[in-house]
Amino acid sequence: MSAPKKLLILPGDGIGPEIMREARRIMDWMAQARGIRFDISEDLVGGASLAVHGQPITQQVIDAARAADAVLFGSVGDPKWASAGFDRRPEIAILNLRQELGLFANLRPAKVFDSLVDASTLKPDVIRGLDIMIVRETVGGIYFGTPRGIETLPDGSRRGINTEVYTTAEIERVARVAFDLARKRDNRVCSVEKCNVMESGLLWKEVVTALHDREYSDVELSHMLADNCAMQMVRNPRQFDVIVTGNLFGDLLSDLASMLTGSLGMLPSATLGAKGEDGRTPALYEPIHGSAPDIAGQGKANPLAQILSFAMLLRYSFDMQEDAAMIEAAVSNVLDRGLRTPDIMSAGRTEVNTAGMGEAVVAELDKLNKTA
Repeated sequence: MSAPKKLLILPGDGIGPEIMREARRIMDWMAQARGIRFDISEDLVGGASLAVHGQPITQQVIDAARAADAVLFGSVGDPKWASAGFDRRPEIAILNLRQELGLFANLRPAKVFDSLVDASTLKPDVIRGLDIMIVRETVGGIYFGTPRGIETLPDGSRRGINTEVYTTAEIERVARVAFDLARKRDNRVCSVEKCNVMESGLLWKEVVTALHDREYSDVELSHMLADNCAMQMVRNPRQFDVIVTGNLFGDLLSDLASMLTGSLGMLPSATLGAKGEDGRTPALYEPIHGSAPDIAGQGKANPLAQILSFAMLLRYSFDMQEDAAMIEAAVSNVLDRGLRTPDIMSAGRTEVNTAGMGEAVVAELDKLNKTA
């Protein structure tokens, strides 16, 4: 038998440990019901790491992430570290992991479950059947470009500097991910930038177009300015299949897309790197919501994005398509039964806490496994 897959779990801060417990519940069920076991290790990141190690992520954790077949991440962010300094913010942990592991392509699906159509603030006929994949570049652009920093000017005033920068290679590799995904979906890619006012945007458009013409002419390609894309996602989101864009615009547009579905608590994500010489592809999976410290420890957090992130992990890192689909079906069935955490609660539904939602997903998995 092959050795169990190595899985590093990083719960993080706020609601991170709570929602990760529910993902662990799914892993325990898989071991008991399906005989599927993982070599699991767990460590600290974010504010939890700052409290123990004085830094948001240690080299030991980075090395463990490199050695793992996949990383399942919770969330980071804790207001008590707000004055710790820019380089000691809890959020630095996720940025460092992306950079150190070369995780350049963030996949953020925005899919509306039929039973949650009414949870969105948009009209049901606008978002019913919505299924978008946003591919966001994550180790370049304005979040990592140099020069950057805050400087004091001769007159004593201060100036903040961030630099938007992309190279041909950085654009091509994330665009390839988008085109390859589109071939498995509805075969359409919309490339998003601001070529009308930014040279980096103009280069982005030129490089994506050239790559499309050389290697992906079978895929339908369109281009859209980022501000127009934000408007179109609210006006007619179903016009999109795969959206590929840079770090900043991807951050904004994917959060906008999350609210089309009704809640940040519903959306998972995957961030992938390039396949190494050993055949392994570094990957990190996480819900797109934050640490929500205001509700931490109260059992109000929605664990479904964390559970669906684990399903993405099974699908993309371990090629366990059947198991991933079973988890996704279990989540859908739970929602169809009317169970809701507070963030997606509506009249006529049954409110459950974090653990209750996790237990309900496991119960549905039991049913599905018996009929498989």
